[in-house]
Amino acid sequence: MHQTNNKNVCLNCIFVKGMFSKGLMDGFGTFTRAAGLKYEGEFVHNIPMGQGTYTWADGSTYKGEVYNGIPHGTGTYKCTQNSLFYSGQWHQGKRHGKGTAYYNEEKNSWYKGDWVRNNREGCGLRCYPSGNTYSGEWKTNQRHGKGTMRWLNLGQKYVGAWQDGVQHGQGTHVWNLRRKDGSQYSQSNRYTGEFAQGQRHGWGTFYYAGGAIYEGEWKNNKKHGQVCFTVKHIVLLSVRSNSIQEYVQNSKGGNKQSCSLEILLKFVIGAFPLSHSNSSLLGPDMALNIDCLLDMIPERKRDTERKQVEFVVLRQERELRSICSFYSRLGYAHSPVNTLLLSRLQFWRLLKDCNIHHHGITLTQIDRLIREDVDPAEIHSPFTPVLLRKLISYLVIVAHHIHSKDMVSPKHLLAACFSKLMTDDILPNAKNVKGFLFRQPDVGVVAMNYMKRCWEVFQLFCTATRDEQTMTCHHLLWMFKVQQTVTLFFACINTVVLFFPLQITFLEFFEVLLGCAEVTCEQVSETLKEDHRVFGSNTETRKDSPEVEVSEEMIQTKNSPFQLVRSCLNAFIISVSANLVMSCHM
Repeated sequence: MHQTNNKNVCLNCIFVKGMFSKGLMDGFGTFTRAAGLKYEGEFVHNIPMGQGTYTWADGSTYKGEVYNGIPHGTGTYKCTQNSLFYSGQWHQGKRHGKGTAYYNEEKNSWYKGDWVRNNREGCGLRCYPSGNTYSGEWKTNQRHGKGTMRWLNLGQKYVGAWQDGVQHGQGTHVWNLRRKDGSQYSQSNRYTGEFAQGQRHGWGTFYYAGGAIYEGEWKNNKKHGQVCFTVKHIVLLSVRSNSIQEYVQNSKGGNKQSCSLEILLKFVIGAFPLSHSNSSLLGPDMALNIDCLLDMIPERKRDTERKQVEFVVLRQERELRSICSFYSRLGYAHSPVNTLLLSRLQFWRLLKDCNIHHHGITLTQIDRLIREDVDPAEIHSPFTPVLLRKLISYLVIVAHHIHSKDMVSPKHLLAACFSKLMTDDILPNAKNVKGFLFRQPDVGVVAMNYMKRCWEVFQLFCTATRDEQTMTCHHLLWMFKVQQTVTLFFACINTVVLFFPLQITFLEFFEVLLGCAEVTCEQVSETLKEDHRVFGSNTETRKDSPEVEVSEEMIQTKNSPFQLVRSCLNAFIISVSANLVMSCHM
């Protein structure tokens, strides 16, 4: 029977400490080289084997599984020289299998996915320090295969084939057109077609945000060759080096003419809608997404039902665009027409103005009804954008929910419900803005400056469920109790019957705050008038009093009520949001 003991041995500038058996290390031990490399862990017959930790002279470490003296299995490596951190699978001393690598101390540059012999290879997600991301296939550390790249600051996205790190093959590149203050075109520039070495090269189609379509050949990112460029009644026939050689003024024929491509684009881009496909009557900016409703209809009838809804949309197109444009401008002082993007907050206001909530459905229930496949955090977010096509799709879904039971005939049910919604609810009431937020345009502009802060307060007081965050009237009342303004709260909603478990949206929450601010303004106004009468009775003896100066200055706002509202609004919202945040962190 062999002996096992614990001893310290120094051999050839190697210091060894641990369990020995028959002269060999066996079990847990430590060896340290003169150069500074240290291993601490399990040994089998003098060989590091099992769980262990390597520490190099520069402080770099490996901790995990070891086989025959090298990392093999699962382990974590930290490099002090370049801040590399890797945690995952290893094979024969190399990163191999599934793993995650961080490339800087801030950990905002990382890769998570497949590895082959120390290289990113297979499928993985790469996040760059700029915030840009790539998700897809890799080969020898290069983007290679199918993948999606998102450029955060540029607002661009590419989905398609890659080769040696650049776009190569079939793909789609989207340019989101942004403006200041949240304004944005409802459509984006989009190219779908062939790429070569990172450039548009070959056959492809470019969809302009304004509606023009260029379909044809490309060379080194430029339009070139025989093409079809369509904008209403203009059909482009030929392009050479980005210059139009000839075009026909109408689709049925006509004289061939020539002009600069730049001149033609200035004339037509932004003027006409796209023709989406042969199967749809609507352009991409109005294309319906109502599959959740069509799935309830026999398959053989779905195309007919969709077409009938599209007919109604076409009949109401002018009104729908006008309504979308009108509500997208609420809360903004000045903006060019059709440049602002409708938000969910403004969409809620449209629904409230049209009394949709009088049909036995709340705004939070509507949010869930139209949620699609969105991030749970966006379901009730007031900042979520609502494009024109989404607005129309949402209205069709809501129309079916509230009017389908009233329809006598199931034939063309979706179209009948949508037509009834437009006729009975939307058209008679839209643009007649109610509520505390947008009813007075100037007040709305001021209030929007506090929207983000109040959204943070809303999130602090609402209930976080597995999928979403919602607030009830009970939470709202408790919030005002914390703020010690319950009386003011009931003064604001004295005409409303509260159902305390009822869930509310941020719009309803925000308008309660604004209502309280309005009540405060009335109280301040009455106080100022009373103070003015008191001070006015003894003006001669107290003409230098600072109280008199303040009172006289503020009482002058009676001829400009917006100034008083603005002052109270600023003070009230800042006070509420600040105190509530403090109370939540106590």
